[in-house]
Amino acid sequence: MPEKPAEHTDRSAVRSLLRLWPYVRPVRVRLFTAACVAVLASSLSLVIPLVLKWMVDGPVADRDPGGVWLGALYLLLLGIAEAVLFGFRRWLVARPLAGVEAAMRFDLFRHLQRLPVAFHDRWASGQLLSRGTTDLSLLRMFLAFPLTFLFVNGATILIGFVLLFAQDWTLGLVLLAPAVPLIILCSLFETKYSVVARRAQDQVGDLTTVVEESVLGIRIVKGFGRHRSQARAFRALSQRVRTTELGKARLLAGIWALITTIPELAIGAALVLGTVQVADGSLSAGTLVAFLSTALALRWPVESIGFLLAMSQEAATATDRYFEVMDVAEEPGAAAARDDARAAAPGLVFEGVEFRYPDADPGSPPTLARIDLRVRPGETLALVGGTGSGKTTLTALVPRLHEVTGGRITLDGEDIATMERSRLRELVAVAFEEPTLFSATVGANVRMGAADADEAQVRRALSVAQADFVHDLPLGLDTEVGEQGLSLSGGQRQRLALARAVVGEPRFLILDDPLSALDVHTETLVEAALRRVLEHTTAVVVAHRPSTVMLADRVALLSGGRITAVGTHQELLRGNAEYAWLMSGAAADDADGPSRHDDADGPPPGDGGPPAPVRDRRPPAGPGRVPAEQIPAEEGSAR
Repeated sequence: MPEKPAEHTDRSAVRSLLRLWPYVRPVRVRLFTAACVAVLASSLSLVIPLVLKWMVDGPVADRDPGGVWLGALYLLLLGIAEAVLFGFRRWLVARPLAGVEAAMRFDLFRHLQRLPVAFHDRWASGQLLSRGTTDLSLLRMFLAFPLTFLFVNGATILIGFVLLFAQDWTLGLVLLAPAVPLIILCSLFETKYSVVARRAQDQVGDLTTVVEESVLGIRIVKGFGRHRSQARAFRALSQRVRTTELGKARLLAGIWALITTIPELAIGAALVLGTVQVADGSLSAGTLVAFLSTALALRWPVESIGFLLAMSQEAATATDRYFEVMDVAEEPGAAAARDDARAAAPGLVFEGVEFRYPDADPGSPPTLARIDLRVRPGETLALVGGTGSGKTTLTALVPRLHEVTGGRITLDGEDIATMERSRLRELVAVAFEEPTLFSATVGANVRMGAADADEAQVRRALSVAQADFVHDLPLGLDTEVGEQGLSLSGGQRQRLALARAVVGEPRFLILDDPLSALDVHTETLVEAALRRVLEHTTAVVVAHRPSTVMLADRVALLSGGRITAVGTHQELLRGNAEYAWLMSGAAADDADGPSRHDDADGPPPGDGGPPAPVRDRRPPAGPGRVPAEQIPAEEGSAR
């Protein structure tokens, strides 16, 4: 979620809702037509009192049954016409408003893909989900109903009062008297309700986050027996939402009661005064019937004001929440080329690179400071350092998952800040220690590394990653791996992620400890195949174990956000005590079995690093997902 909970602002609901205009503009003709149709339908209901006046003062007073039946026919036709027009209005708005909602949802999703990683580090995915689902549904409902009927009911009230004053201006003034107190009450209600509505929507986002994390982390919850504590946390958040919703209900009930009671008192007063006028002969019975029928026809337009205002306020807060995300600046594109007198070196070069996380304290030291490093063309450099030294952060700067805050990085002499991101990410492929797979087929997951890869290239990449287990799956490459690939073992997921990185034969390859989940036998086979791939690319490999370091031509030691030593594995073993200590611990791990190292994405909290990133929401596993028991087990890999 945001660093600080969003608070109610003084922006009016109208100003917030006006931001929807770019989406509404393409369908404005149909919406305006629908509103006019609804005004016409609503106006027909005001014709009914005039027919009643004609019937009472005419056929009823003259005891003419034929005239009464004719009046009944008129009333029936007016009712049918009103129903048809309202149905036509609904048809007019259904398709375009569904299109508006779809366009807004697509824009939100596309924008989320283009936002920097730092944004996703700070926001809970449940908050983003609620904006893309619940909030957009509220906006569609607002455009379909309150937006139209605020206009329709306003027009109906105006026309109705014109008719009331035409029939008897004294009685019209009696009914108009509640207008001032109603306006004051509605203004107070709008202010209070907007605050509560925003709080409720934010709390729903928090609740969505808890549900999502509990579902995605169900193995941890069950493995540690934490289902009761998770249930208590969910119950507490649910109680908060319930309390807030009850507060909304109380406000709505109060305004509804007042909006209903005050006009009813005015109608009662008009009835008494009108009856007196009929009794003394200054007003006809038909006119009184027509007047009261018109007043009763205006009850719903007046009483619905509170309900429509409530929905409008919820839509306004939903709009604010939607544009809170849309207003965040996307990742910067290609910057202007810098005039630099330094010679452009081939390969991958870090020149005075510094990095500080956006949410780090201003006085804290940077996560990375003055990184000067060169990886020659075709060379493989191993990056070694203790947990929290900044290895993952440094590798994330190359594909611009984060932007450098000082210095520059060049690929074959070209500053990556001047490259289009699409081109940069065609040149650079990445495999992370924590592999992320999507609810798609094996082939689709691998082809995310190169969309145009043919089947031969996919099979070659699988062979390099020693992921031949894929061919034993029920549908081979067409097998769905399930949500986050959790139907596969950790080693199988990591090998598919490695295949995804090498399938496009990239010029630059970033491997963040990609073999940590493999058993020693599989790791040996992968390393042998990977050596052949690394001969044709420029690579940086984050390594924790000597076996991984041996893939590299040179080794760089990262300590405290700085490069403290560069050399071959043997040179650093002999000449650098910290490196020798790190490798001795790794060697001990190798002797005991497969290691499971986690490299922090920068320093721990409080030392300039970011909070742990929130996982992306994945769609629920659907039909065709492969049960875990149908997937071949991997020797030495935890399931």
